[in-house]
Amino acid sequence: MANYLFVTTTEIAAPAERVWGEVGHLEKWTTWWPGLVGVRELEPGDDDLRGALIEFTFKSRLPYTLSFQGRITRVDPLQRMDIEAVGELEGVAVYELEDRGQVTRQRLTWSVRTTKPWMNALAPVARPFFAWNHDVLMKAGARGLARKLGTEVTYFESGHPLRRVAIIVPAAMGGWWLWKRRRVG
Repeated sequence: MANYLFVTTTEIAAPAERVWGEVGHLEKWTTWWPGLVGVRELEPGDDDLRGALIEFTFKSRLPYTLSFQGRITRVDPLQRMDIEAVGELEGVAVYELEDRGQVTRQRLTWSVRTTKPWMNALAPVARPFFAWNHDVLMKAGARGLARKLGTEVTYFESGHPLRRVAIIVPAAMGGWWLWKRRRVG
């Protein structure tokens, strides 16, 4: 299985209470998050969602979907939500909120592994594209949430700066190989 660590930090120009008002209601996510095509409660949790089992289905920019079940293991309203994922993604998501007055900083840390055989087979070469795809999905979610709240994203950072290198270097090497092959032939 291929392992991934994704860290996405955003700031939305809205108080944490308003942000949590949307994020704390998983059934609303599809109304503002492009790419999230399904959220289905399989088992209810307590009043704060703790213990709930939810099925998530994401349709990405790349031509595939991912479905997984998420068990909500920790909820500190207005501060944090932890989800343990099983299915086509397995691992842990930690969503943290920091109230900064009229701005809320969100940090999502995904430590996951893929279980789809084709994704694992392609991971050595496709990992940068999967990471790019994740970033696009996260940015769309942040923008959608801000739009739902009638505000804007004031800061977005996802991944690691070396992710760009992970895409550029193989592409450059492929170009060099094609150029060299053309010269020889």
